[in-house]
Amino acid sequence: MVPGMSDATKSRPDGRAPSDLRTVTIETGFQRNPEGSVLYRAGGTTVLVSVSVAEGVPAWMQSGRGGWLTAEYAMHPRANARRQRRDGRSAAGVDGRSAEIQRLIGRSLRAAVRLDQIGQRTITVDCDVLDGDGGTRTAAVTAGFVGVALALDALRKRALLGRGVLRVPVGGVSVGYAGGRALLDVCYQEDRDAQMDLNIVATRAGAIIEVQGTAEASPIPRQHFDEMLALGLGAMPAIDALQRGALERAGVALDELCG
Repeated sequence: MVPGMSDATKSRPDGRAPSDLRTVTIETGFQRNPEGSVLYRAGGTTVLVSVSVAEGVPAWMQSGRGGWLTAEYAMHPRANARRQRRDGRSAAGVDGRSAEIQRLIGRSLRAAVRLDQIGQRTITVDCDVLDGDGGTRTAAVTAGFVGVALALDALRKRALLGRGVLRVPVGGVSVGYAGGRALLDVCYQEDRDAQMDLNIVATRAGAIIEVQGTAEASPIPRQHFDEMLALGLGAMPAIDALQRGALERAGVALDELCG
């Protein structure tokens, strides 16, 4: 729940108030091999994030001094009620939706990392949606930051990186407008029925990295957009606290990474 913002008089399909986040759990170290891994659950949405660090950068960056971060995103065939084909199993390759989402994740996480401080290394963030119930892209961003911090901390502890390789934690949340009200962290049913939905990526302080928004039918008044944006940004301290808590339990000194 976002402190001080709950409205218990208006329940939702899962019983939340309009300004409540879904219940979130963050399990770090879920996989043995990646430099950072996270199993992230937000309500009925589950995302597995695996972060790999490799020496070297893309050819177009080899004349520079810094590194690179990229992301890949995919839905498990049974993430939804009916089985879907895996991306890459057809001549078309990754579908347009997945390509657009992985670009969002990459942009968002690059905003968090001082790429000029990581050396000529490439960070790859693999995001696999195991269960989809709305908000998968913003869940991937939030979990992705935790995974990147785990990976960079592992390098720091091996004396391969110094302090200050992160700018600031970033997180994401979805907001929908339905039934005459803004709804935080929408589930699939709410997203499906919403007149407009926003995907917001920002910092704890409310500094915006990206906002994606679409009206589903008729145009949405500016005041509704502003209400949705304010609701999403108001949730960022709670999301930041969830990330920090998970990293603290994993023994990550986030203040040193961000120092």
